[in-house]
Amino acid sequence: MFDKFDPLKGKQLKIMDENGSIVDEENMPEFTDEQVIEAYKFMLYARQVDLKAVAYQRMGRLYTLPPNLGQEAAALGSAMALEKDDWMVPAFREMAAWLYKGVTAKGMYLYWAGSEDGNVVPEGTNFMPSAVPVASQVPHAAGIGYAIKYKGEKKVVITYFGDGGTSEGDFHEGMNFAGVFKAPVIFFCNNNQYAISVPRHMQTAAETLAQKAVAYGMPGIQVDGNDFFAVYRATKEAAEYARAGKGPVLIEAVTYRRGYHTTSDDPSKYRTAEEEAEWERKDPLLRLRKYLESKGLWDEDKENAHIEETIKDISAQFKEVEEYPRTPLENIFKYTFEEMPDTLKKQKVAMEKFLKWKEGR
Repeated sequence: MFDKFDPLKGKQLKIMDENGSIVDEENMPEFTDEQVIEAYKFMLYARQVDLKAVAYQRMGRLYTLPPNLGQEAAALGSAMALEKDDWMVPAFREMAAWLYKGVTAKGMYLYWAGSEDGNVVPEGTNFMPSAVPVASQVPHAAGIGYAIKYKGEKKVVITYFGDGGTSEGDFHEGMNFAGVFKAPVIFFCNNNQYAISVPRHMQTAAETLAQKAVAYGMPGIQVDGNDFFAVYRATKEAAEYARAGKGPVLIEAVTYRRGYHTTSDDPSKYRTAEEEAEWERKDPLLRLRKYLESKGLWDEDKENAHIEETIKDISAQFKEVEEYPRTPLENIFKYTFEEMPDTLKKQKVAMEKFLKWKEGR
């Protein structure tokens, strides 16, 4: 597959087009109808979790957060292609992958409400907390991959980052390390066209991001990131390659961030309504829904019923978040170092004085 879809030759893996029609039968994954329905329902669930998060934030009930609108297929397709014990090292815009790995809507909402308890990894899950500094998680994934190889385990690691992340030193260091030591790492780039307000063409002069794999001695492949089947197929192939001890793979998923970079962002300042409308027609949920409808597997009634059920579930989880105990002040300072240094002790005392003054006003 990696030879056939050589990014240096401008090749891109696409299995399903914007109308939900299969255009590459040869590479179509062997899913049952029930499995595709469940995948669509999962993506629909992830979207509702995301939409409700933005709504809660606008009400002042959550803090700033990164919306995931438009990137559900890239997240879920890649996550479903992995084994349960494989490692996931995320950034902050792979909500469907997080949910599939076992993170709950409650956990994410709790984190965005200001509690680090929401960033606690589910028990028994090989999942790292979200990494907000751009590409800082890439060397971590390379290190985990090296440890897996050293122990002789048959696991792989997937790490996510955006197109802007490929312009960071951490990206190149992690890729270089994994390439040299043939670590079983899947480097998954969500090319959503913008790094905050900086467009893709200002990130790099390379024609594709996938071709950057060549410099580090690993295969690279570009896929249609809004095509659930293509993402799954490419990630499955990459996982098998890495698990066999052949080394890392770089996947570039061409997608689009339909929402804000974060809820403090205004994308109308740097992109046009025409561009947004064009990508809305390529939406990953719309595409998979058309596929299901064409086979008589989905309709409006099923859609509305699933959304209604999802919103009830999400609302119940959010109620638990709003009833959750506030984070003790000590916790903010206590867990940064093994032993709290004097600088943090002074800050803690200053904060306590400020809160006491505030209460006495």
